Amino acid sequence: MAANQTFLTAEGYKKLVEELEHLRTTGREQTAAKIKEARSFGDLSENAEYDEAMNEQAIMEAKISRLEDELKNAQILDDEDVRTDVIGVGSLVKVHDQTYGDELEFQIIGKAQANPDEKRVSDESPIGRALLGHAVGDVVEVETPGGAVHMEILSISK
Repeated sequence: MAANQTFLTAEGYKKLVEELEHLRTTGREQTAAKIKEARSFGDLSENAEYDEAMNEQAIMEAKISRLEDELKNAQILDDEDVRTDVIGVGSLVKVHDQTYGDELEFQIIGKAQANPDEKRVSDESPIGRALLGHAVGDVVEVETPGGAVHMEILSISK
C-alpha cells in the first residue's frame, strides 16, 4: 500500500471529481474576475482587494493540487473487497466502549471521506488505526487525546 494512497467509495470518488471540475472551471473563472476587478482599483501595492483575491487564488490552486493528488492515488472501495472477518477500510463496525459504556457504530473510511457527523472515521485516526486488523470479540485499547479507551468489537459488516 502506497503511503499516500487514498481510499474512496465510488460515491466519494465521484464527489471529488465533481469538486475538482468545479474548481478548475467556475472557481478559476470567479477568481480571475475578482483579480481583474481588484486591479481596476489602482495601485496594487496598497490594494487589499487585490491581495485578498490573490490569496484566494493561491488557496484554490492548492486545493486543486490536493484533489488531483488524492484522485491520482485513489483506490475505489468495492463491497466485494470489504472483509467481515477482520476490520479493514470500508468496514462497518459496531463497538462497545468499555470505558464510557457507550455502543458506537461507524464506518472505517479513507481520510478524504472521513466525517464524524456521518459516522465515518478515518483509517488514519486513532480509533481507525487501532481497530484495523482486529476481529469480533477483540478488546482494543485506543489512545485518544482524552486518554486510553477500551473498545470491544461487537460486529463487522459491509
